[in-house]
Amino acid sequence: MPPPARPDPLDPVVDAVLASSRALVAVSARSIADTTGVTLPQYRLLVVLADRPRTLTELAAQLDVAPSTALRMVDRLESAGLVDRTVRPENRRETRLSLTDEGRRTVDTVTERRRRDLRTVVALIPDEERAGVARAMAAFAAAADRAWTASEEG
Repeated sequence: MPPPARPDPLDPVVDAVLASSRALVAVSARSIADTTGVTLPQYRLLVVLADRPRTLTELAAQLDVAPSTALRMVDRLESAGLVDRTVRPENRRETRLSLTDEGRRTVDTVTERRRRDLRTVVALIPDEERAGVARAMAAFAAAADRAWTASEEG
């Protein structure tokens, strides 16, 4: 009979992050609930375009989806008046995707709802624990950036 497996010291941290991620997904879903016709993946696309206009290839890479999937999302969001396509005169084969004014308002509205809901949750954390939560969340975000960057490079 093999010896019992030793517990992984990362398990309690992973379990805590998993529980937190469920709560964060719930906050995300709640923030777009009143946004008619926009799904969470579509909202993510809008957020990526809020940073700057992109080509379909850039957008698909940023979202980590196939270009055909990104194209279907863009088609729906363009029909809803949230995304605009522009053919560049200097390179007619390149189409730039950007947010319309309504798309920008959607991102701003959902972001403000999300901030409001996060503020409600954070206010329930005892004062003496908030700085630790902020440090832990910042460390997690930085580690995630490093993990995704490393996987894209390797």
